[in-house]
Amino acid sequence: MRIVERLSSTGIWLSAAILGLGLVLAGCAETELLVHTAKTAKSQNAPASKGRYKVGSAYQIKGVWYYPKEEWDYSETGIASWYGPGFHGKPTANGEAFDENALTAAHRTLPMPSIVRVTNLDNGRSIVVRVNDRGPFAHGRIIDMSRRSAQLLGFLNKGTAKVRVELLEPESLQERAEARGEQYFPPPDPTLPKAPTPTAAPSGNVQVAVLNAPSGAQTAKTAPASPKAAAPITAPAQTGAPVPASPVRPLVSRTKPQPTQIYIQAGSFEDPENAHRLTGRLGAFFQGAHVQPAKVSGKTFYRVRIGPVNDVDNADRLLERVIVAGYPGSRIVLD
Repeated sequence: MRIVERLSSTGIWLSAAILGLGLVLAGCAETELLVHTAKTAKSQNAPASKGRYKVGSAYQIKGVWYYPKEEWDYSETGIASWYGPGFHGKPTANGEAFDENALTAAHRTLPMPSIVRVTNLDNGRSIVVRVNDRGPFAHGRIIDMSRRSAQLLGFLNKGTAKVRVELLEPESLQERAEARGEQYFPPPDPTLPKAPTPTAAPSGNVQVAVLNAPSGAQTAKTAPASPKAAAPITAPAQTGAPVPASPVRPLVSRTKPQPTQIYIQAGSFEDPENAHRLTGRLGAFFQGAHVQPAKVSGKTFYRVRIGPVNDVDNADRLLERVIVAGYPGSRIVLD
């Protein structure tokens, strides 16, 4: 009888052990499944590439030299184009993967990455994009937008647009810090009032003297009771309307369209005599060559221009003629 009981106990123990081992194995399999699922989700959500901060050295394309630099007050008007098919997924100039559906752009001299606001001057549409590539290298273009950016600005089908490009300094400095793995501390807002300087409390002469205990006084045998803990300070009940959340920047903002004229600019000089000499040479071949003075940072520059030209296509053709005539630095400008 005891043998049968012992065998029964042994069977129960073995069954329990086998059951426990099965649970352990099942637990291991479940753990491996969770780990695999987490890794898969992480790989799907991770960015395809991580670019680096890059300014770069001077370079030459089609006889024209370009000089990349950090230019935090950059603002320029000109003609924008767009690119996408054939470049999607390929590396950009700072090592990221180009995404034609992202709000990005290519610029010839701005740091990468940097943040710019691009405004279509014909329809007033404006968006903020991230510069992460070099280009465009077609004559007469100042920025190359991604396919999605061109769509939002409203010139996807037309192919080009008259735009203003403005660098956003705080956002660009933030991008630079993140790309370098640094922390960015924005400067204080000059429009906010300054906190008043605290004044010192009045001070006087303090006299110290040792006083003898009065006659008949007894020394305390027990320590005084500890003071009661201060009651926690609670915030008063809030009344009135709740504080609104920070406004979210719209994807596309609108401003009033600005009328502009297109010119071909062949040079810009501080000496007016040099400007007039170039105008005389160009005037022999191109109608509408003239000198246009302009104030820039307190200095007067004399710009040699041809025009105005009625549309971008005619401006492209005229620009090519001026370049072939021996002025490779000529460009299309808006005014």
